[in-house]
Amino acid sequence: MRLAFGCDPNAEDFKRQLMDYAVELGHEVEDFGSDDAIYANVAIRVAEAVAAGEYDRGVLLCGTGIGVSIAANKVKGAYAACVHDVYQAQRAQLSNMANIVTMGSQVIGINLAKELLREYLANAWDPNCRSFDKVQRILDYEAGE
Repeated sequence: MRLAFGCDPNAEDFKRQLMDYAVELGHEVEDFGSDDAIYANVAIRVAEAVAAGEYDRGVLLCGTGIGVSIAANKVKGAYAACVHDVYQAQRAQLSNMANIVTMGSQVIGINLAKELLREYLANAWDPNCRSFDKVQRILDYEAGE
């Protein structure tokens, strides 16, 4: 799987460790940077690349994971889920079709973050799940219906 990573300057080391871990898991990674203190800029770039199909999924990091999630979700076709436990990481894909996962480097430890990344990447959207109609409503709204 091709993954796009981005973060704010405070999460640089956290991002590097997660990128290395993703490579260990067999994924290709691209670093969209971490120099810009305005985290929305990198979040939008990652979200645009994922929504355009240039990458299979994205991983965004900031202090809480909330800011990059809000920014990424402004991009049409980007569906970012902020996760902090294993169940959320699994369900982000299984029942919510999230193509981006966000985490907070100041609220979870690196070992948990690795576990969340592994679980998120190990799961795929299930169109037969009970959430299909809920996700379809989001897609329909985005399409202007």
